Amino acid sequence: MNAPAPQVIKMYAKREDIFPREVKGHYQNLRWICLILTQLVFYGAPWLQWNGRQAILFDLLTRKFYIFGLVLWPQDFIYLAAMLIACAWGLFLVTAVAGRVWCGFSCPQTVYTEMFLWIERKFEGSRSAQMRLAKEPMSFNKAWRKCGKHLAWLLLALWTGFTFVGYFSPIGTLALQALKFDFGPWEWFWVGFYSLATYGNAGWLREQVCKYMCPYARFQSAMFDRDTLIITYDEKRGEPRGPKSDGSCIDCSLCVQVCPTGIDIRKGLQYECIGCAACIDACDIVMDKIGQPRGLIRYSTDRAMAQGLSAKEIRKRVMRPRVMLYTGGLLVFIIAVFTTLALRTPLKMDVIRDRGSMGREVEDGMIENVYRLQIMNTTEKGHTYRIRASGIDTLQVAVPDTVDLGPTETRAVPIRLRVNHGKGETGSNKIAIELTALDDASLAVKEKAVFIVPR
Repeated sequence: MNAPAPQVIKMYAKREDIFPREVKGHYQNLRWICLILTQLVFYGAPWLQWNGRQAILFDLLTRKFYIFGLVLWPQDFIYLAAMLIACAWGLFLVTAVAGRVWCGFSCPQTVYTEMFLWIERKFEGSRSAQMRLAKEPMSFNKAWRKCGKHLAWLLLALWTGFTFVGYFSPIGTLALQALKFDFGPWEWFWVGFYSLATYGNAGWLREQVCKYMCPYARFQSAMFDRDTLIITYDEKRGEPRGPKSDGSCIDCSLCVQVCPTGIDIRKGLQYECIGCAACIDACDIVMDKIGQPRGLIRYSTDRAMAQGLSAKEIRKRVMRPRVMLYTGGLLVFIIAVFTTLALRTPLKMDVIRDRGSMGREVEDGMIENVYRLQIMNTTEKGHTYRIRASGIDTLQVAVPDTVDLGPTETRAVPIRLRVNHGKGETGSNKIAIELTALDDASLAVKEKAVFIVPR
């Protein structure tokens, strides 16, 4: 008896090209509105000016982060971390309410893929024309269309990479350097890296990023429940399929043709679905043509599909405990961050005592200690500050007792503190050093220190 032939199991499935069909409708218009708004912000924000400088600039060279009137330093990194946490918390809230709507409408991968698809259609035509062109042998017509498309992709990717770097290096200076091809090493690297990432992700990888590389697709189900809005196919109404069947679905497959990830929503919710609602627009167009009511494919919830809930009943279940927890937590977090920022004193000081001199006797029998004040003026206005000390009777500041700091300037200032002989206890004495702006008493900071009185 012959042994059965060994079976070959392939661990890697070759990618099949997806040519999404162009669709028009309510949700597609909404996607383009989101695309235009997000890209106006991304491409336009670095060019905004504020107080004579770039409004939004994360200047790594000087270690200053400018966000309009707010200037953050490395010591303020907690605020940037808080902003990122707030964004993540907001994403959890949106996911609990409406599934992967962020992925379908505002995710950078989706936005740039849509922009690249638009360019592709301009050069290669509609979906059917693109499929025919892909099967044709190489010719002048195919070569110029393909080369033109990739050149346009590269130009958009380069502009995107340049804009990205413009958030970290003054974009005006960067533009002059670009005209002279005079970038520094790290500018060349990051413009090239981000440009190639945009070109590769949006032009070549496309749906593979959403299906295989994005971690959000893998853990999103943990934030779903039976009342989360998702794109659903009404199987009870649609089946059996066919142009002459009793079901509403005529099996035109347009919902599959317009899907950017190439899935069939009629098979149920799949992790590849990015919630872009292109299938809803396509199905609604078909329903209008055959005289059927819209909504065969629609946004709904698992509970609504099982129990036949109306749109009003679905809305009533939006503010459920999970959503209220996310909403309340996000509001508390945002209020706490903005309150902290509002109460934040834009003046910082660290006191470092000179350990090489534990305390010495100087002229007139006074005891002197030497300190270094690391002062940071985080405002965009220069100030003169008065230095005072307290904690021991007769404690006074020897020269200098004032210091000038320019806008957003950091300076190390050596000072000497003195007390009369016989004042204070032998050994260490707790004191406080205070810094106050002469033109604004609200700009004040006080730090603790130690004054050594020798035996």
